[in-house]
Amino acid sequence: MEFKGDGKDKFFIVTRGKARKGFSRGCIGRVEAVMHKGELMGLLYGGGSSGNPKSGDIVKREDTYPLTRHQAQLLLFVSPSSKRLELLCNPQLFSAICVLSQDDLVVVKHKKGHQPGLVRNLMLIGKKENQGDLLMLGFEVEFVQDSDQTVSPKKPAPLPLFSAADIIQVVPAHSVGIGPRWKDSYSEGLNRKAVSRINSMPNMGSRERQVRGINHLDQNVTQTPTQSPSHHPFEVGSIVEVTSNTGITVYGVIRWMGVLSENKNDWAGIELDYEVNNCTDGTYGGQQYFTCKEGRALFVPLTKCSPDGRFLCPPSEKETLKATDIPPVIPLEETDENVPPIPESEALSLLVGKMKGIQGHYNSCYLDATLFSLFSSSMTLDSVCHKPAGTEKSISRSLKKDIVNRLRRQGFVPAESVMNFRKQLGCDTFVTEEKDPEEFITILLQRVLCMKSLLKLRSNNNTSQDAYTFQIILDKEQVTQTPTVQQLLDISLLSCGLKFEEIPSCLMVHMPRFGKKYKMFPHIIPSTEFDITDLLYNSPRECFLCGRLAEYECPQCLQDRKLQPGRIKQYCTTCKTQVHTHPSRQSHCPRALAVPAEVPADAPVPRHKMQLFAVLCIHTSHYVSFVKYGPGPRSWLFFDSMADRCGDDQSGYNIPEIRACPEVGDFLSQSEEELARADPSQAGEPVRRLLSDSYMYLYQSASMALYR
Repeated sequence: MEFKGDGKDKFFIVTRGKARKGFSRGCIGRVEAVMHKGELMGLLYGGGSSGNPKSGDIVKREDTYPLTRHQAQLLLFVSPSSKRLELLCNPQLFSAICVLSQDDLVVVKHKKGHQPGLVRNLMLIGKKENQGDLLMLGFEVEFVQDSDQTVSPKKPAPLPLFSAADIIQVVPAHSVGIGPRWKDSYSEGLNRKAVSRINSMPNMGSRERQVRGINHLDQNVTQTPTQSPSHHPFEVGSIVEVTSNTGITVYGVIRWMGVLSENKNDWAGIELDYEVNNCTDGTYGGQQYFTCKEGRALFVPLTKCSPDGRFLCPPSEKETLKATDIPPVIPLEETDENVPPIPESEALSLLVGKMKGIQGHYNSCYLDATLFSLFSSSMTLDSVCHKPAGTEKSISRSLKKDIVNRLRRQGFVPAESVMNFRKQLGCDTFVTEEKDPEEFITILLQRVLCMKSLLKLRSNNNTSQDAYTFQIILDKEQVTQTPTVQQLLDISLLSCGLKFEEIPSCLMVHMPRFGKKYKMFPHIIPSTEFDITDLLYNSPRECFLCGRLAEYECPQCLQDRKLQPGRIKQYCTTCKTQVHTHPSRQSHCPRALAVPAEVPADAPVPRHKMQLFAVLCIHTSHYVSFVKYGPGPRSWLFFDSMADRCGDDQSGYNIPEIRACPEVGDFLSQSEEELARADPSQAGEPVRRLLSDSYMYLYQSASMALYR
């Protein structure tokens, strides 16, 4: 990490280290001298009305991140200091803010909402009294008004001033056509003078532009007849832009695609990046097609959608975007601290959005989805990060510091950190080739970290088996066409003559699908709570009929249509005799259970249950995941490490994305009877994807869950 510039033009921000006299996290300083031990002697800048440097201190170079003068001035205007680090954790946004030009369209936080506006001036805040003073920088932003409004003859009011942290989205000036009509209307405002303005701010206004007015979005967007609706490059999850009839360009993600009742053409339901007038919460014509925040759902013909221009590299550009051009992520504090999972109250603000989660790179989706599912909101496998010594120490430390801690503290893990971790797995194929989650889990836990198995199974002949994941094995005819995970696991274990010797802390269940194409069932209903009581070896169980202590189990009764097919059947001695007097059951062979002698026959049997906390899914060859981030029934997230891409395959980089999916929780909150009758094809896209593409279900015991 090098500091560019000469002498007094070397600036930095402190990114780690406990608060102390002088420098603390988020402070901005100027390098005065570089010490021989790799330490920096620096002067500290305060916020305030003046940028006079205060008496500084010595800070370790690795605890800092270098800044240009321009970056330092922008961040100095941001307060509190913790927001400066939050802004640096979004490198794409901060990089765009640093090169803002006049007439660029931005979206800023204003009052209780978000407001689009045009950057008019870059403002120097404060008075330079000494040569070493560093003045703060802010942006004068002119809010976008309705196109039919007339300009008041009165002198315009001063434009509001915003800091870099107030900007949530940047749209380059050349992608939004602000033509002569706009410039004529506001020419008086542009000619105003201000002593503190920087007149050298780049002006993009000389480019030839299409005349547009900027207004609130109009839902009545007309379809362009020059494009065929049956040939489009989009799918659910595509990042697109839409320009309305009134001229404003907005950006969002396609959440739904299909045909609306009154129109035979293909339409798209788009969740916008911010709230816009006349938009909904995913409702159109009184019907809910998907769920999002109020004011963010826009429905348009697919022919009106274009790929998001912010993530495209124009073919005319001479310089090709390189992955190395991505602004580096600020370093984490070197500490042995065990960062807890992200609390439910903070998950949405920290995780939801683009460039969130774990960034995919070169066939890493299997690993990205697995790590995000295991560590973002659960601590059930945190012990793998605390492996003590030997050859395992390096990789467990890398997993903890570079992936788990970074994900939980910053909400983003760059591809470089993941690649370094992949190289430590001891096999070159994990660096380059596609793998499956269960293969990665077994290699990591068994061969690399030498952990004890997560599952201990006991067969009918009393032999023990160890495993890290469990593969469902059964005949398709043994269950209904749309089974639940509980039914699949019950029947699979009973058919194989297996029981759990103890309640596992983490149970990863691999669904009956093989390869990229074959699925035994078109849809599988998730069991949000998995009852493991009847699958435990040598544990008290209650009679299926009377509720007393069970002494026998009958595998042949499993599919009896008169006895709730699909449910495990165990009986006390009396009920076993009565049930098997029926002619159709006289050939059954109930087997005796190992009943603890100290348990009274009429004692209530406690139920042991595990909670679903994540689901790994695959459609063709790409893994994604659904993660439950809190105890609330609607607390679900969807994660895709390669949701979009910036640049080409050789020199670009993947854009990971996380979005909230409360509609998944709404669907799963239904009763078993309602779920059994539900038509998955009529559900929203996230729910359909969960039901049809599920690959592995992850459960944790209640004692290991950490939801806040």
